[in-house]
Amino acid sequence: MRNPSPRLWPYTPSNSPVALPETHLFYASSGLSELSAPSADPAVRQLAGTDLQAYCSSFSNSKGTVDELLAAEKAPPMSQRRPFLLLGELANPYRLQDISMGPLPIYTVRLTGLCRTYADGLDPRDTYPGVHHITLARSPGWWEKTHMTMATVEQMKAMVAWLDNGKSNTWRPVKPAEGSLHFEFESIEVPAHEEIEWDGENEVVERPAPNFSGPEVSLSTVMVPIHTRHGCYDNRGRLARAAHLPQRQFHEGMFRRGSSMKWNDVLEIV
Repeated sequence: MRNPSPRLWPYTPSNSPVALPETHLFYASSGLSELSAPSADPAVRQLAGTDLQAYCSSFSNSKGTVDELLAAEKAPPMSQRRPFLLLGELANPYRLQDISMGPLPIYTVRLTGLCRTYADGLDPRDTYPGVHHITLARSPGWWEKTHMTMATVEQMKAMVAWLDNGKSNTWRPVKPAEGSLHFEFESIEVPAHEEIEWDGENEVVERPAPNFSGPEVSLSTVMVPIHTRHGCYDNRGRLARAAHLPQRQFHEGMFRRGSSMKWNDVLEIV
């Protein structure tokens, strides 16, 4: 990756949510660069607070560590940053450029017992038919990759405000009280739709999850924006997982044909 502009990012908002490449990235308006993980595992296996900041700082590229990259951009250091999950549109460098977001390190992580699912709403900005944003819901036995950044409080507020689009409290930053989160360094396949057991009321993945390849992040310290106005899409009692349904397929084949689940029925928070 040769320092490409976020404006040249191949995943446009109309294709969102499309995952970032299988790598960790440093985002800046001046360009994107890949990050390499530290060679040694941290002594602390569950990371939070200063341990998490130190570990995230130790990712690097040819120009230096994350802290050195932040300093070169005259951006707040890692000591002023906290973990924030990027579940969908906010993981798109093109979109981060639109929001005029400052530099962000973006890490590939794995959710366990939680899934990314479609919020029961449509954001009409910029594209047609619009953007279906992603929220979070419990899903026993499920695993999938997503993205985490280390952001300042001001950056978190700016991202949530962009999601709100002038409608106060449509999106709310919360800390999940269930599931787990790990750094992920391998390519993993999500469970197939056929591997989700459905008894008419509950969905459970029975297949064993792949081994973890990176340290755990204390999920109760991670902020994530969830959709509170209508919660998530209710597909006749089942979740519409973003990993199984690209946005356009969801819009054309499912959206407006069901109802919604209340956010506090699908996720416990701290």
